[in-house]
Amino acid sequence: MPTQATIIPVHAIIPFVCLLLSIALFPLFVPKLWEQNSKKAMITLFFSLPILVYYWQNNMEIELFRTFEDYLSFIALLASLYVASGGVLLKGDFQGTPINNVAILGLGSLLANFIGTTGASMVLIRPLVKINSQRNHTAHIPIFFIFLVSNIGGCLTPLGDPPLFLGYLQGVPFFWTLRLFWIWLFCISILLSIFFLFDTIQYKKESEKALFDDRSQIEPVKICGKRNFIFLGGIISSAFLLSPWREILMISMAIFSYLFTVQENRLQNHFSFSPINEVAILFAGIFITMVPALRLLKENGTAFGITEPWQFFWVTGGLSAFLDNAPTYLTGISLAQGLNLNLPSSGGIIGVPHQFLLAISAGAVFMGALTYIGNGPNFMVKTIAEESGIKMPSFFGYMLYSGLILIPLFVLVTIVFLRL
Repeated sequence: MPTQATIIPVHAIIPFVCLLLSIALFPLFVPKLWEQNSKKAMITLFFSLPILVYYWQNNMEIELFRTFEDYLSFIALLASLYVASGGVLLKGDFQGTPINNVAILGLGSLLANFIGTTGASMVLIRPLVKINSQRNHTAHIPIFFIFLVSNIGGCLTPLGDPPLFLGYLQGVPFFWTLRLFWIWLFCISILLSIFFLFDTIQYKKESEKALFDDRSQIEPVKICGKRNFIFLGGIISSAFLLSPWREILMISMAIFSYLFTVQENRLQNHFSFSPINEVAILFAGIFITMVPALRLLKENGTAFGITEPWQFFWVTGGLSAFLDNAPTYLTGISLAQGLNLNLPSSGGIIGVPHQFLLAISAGAVFMGALTYIGNGPNFMVKTIAEESGIKMPSFFGYMLYSGLILIPLFVLVTIVFLRL
């Protein structure tokens, strides 16, 4: 069992850093290698083994077991939401007008809080692409979809985005994240307004033929696989239970969803287990290798000079843009705990005052939208859009969009809510 005298050497964080760099860089430089989950598993195991040996040599099995419990809860939530939402199929077509697109993006921003950013992205991106398939100027639509539905929209509940669920597992009350409502409303309103103006300009560029096709090719909207909303409700309700009943109910709902959903729905949704397998593999390594890094940050937080909420917003968010936002959330928490501030804590995490937890939560969720690799659904949306014939910007082209639109927005968030 670890003791207070246990000293974590700095070199113990090397496997964590290497694993995160692999996640960030391999898709860019060796995409063929990175496409195979078996190769991801080998890379994850390679970086995890030294930490597992370190745990064993220093009698830290209890800490490893607690990490394993958090990992199981984390994966149970993501996998169950992924499977259940994958059985919901939206059919039909209506006009791809700016106001209709705004309505879908707004709906997705709400839905992300109940079925997760991954679930909402899967349910809505294909119908949104189909609705606008008669138009020619549509590359901006999936980009704003990533901003709103795949990231910023899902900050109001622990079900919305993985870092917030990790916070819930760490002791943050389930409804604490509703404190982010005004920041959420501020960002969503501004982004929807910008999108409406931009989409209106692009809509006016469409040819008469495109607009005629858009008006004439209308199909009644139909939701298939409605019973999956019962399973999704069961998953949401299970979040209030204690472990292991929480995870058992989540997985049971996922199994029922898979067995009792017409498989044609999943085929039309291009559903496969590959994406969730990828998440399970990578996060197994992240959960194992991040513990030494988190303990070092917690013990040495004051040395980094990060002492204000706005600094936590940008540091946590900046890491989330290029690494995964779940471990960067825990990194921000550990930094805040390391400050030993004489301020009352809130949100259920000892040593993290309310304003700091607010800044860390917003930074982790919001800034995952800055790059394609900032959050899991981002690349999924890009791939689906490209499969549908939309020419998406390159990695750095996307960053140009996100930098011009999101960075000024986040500066406003800092000034208005985080008292710069």
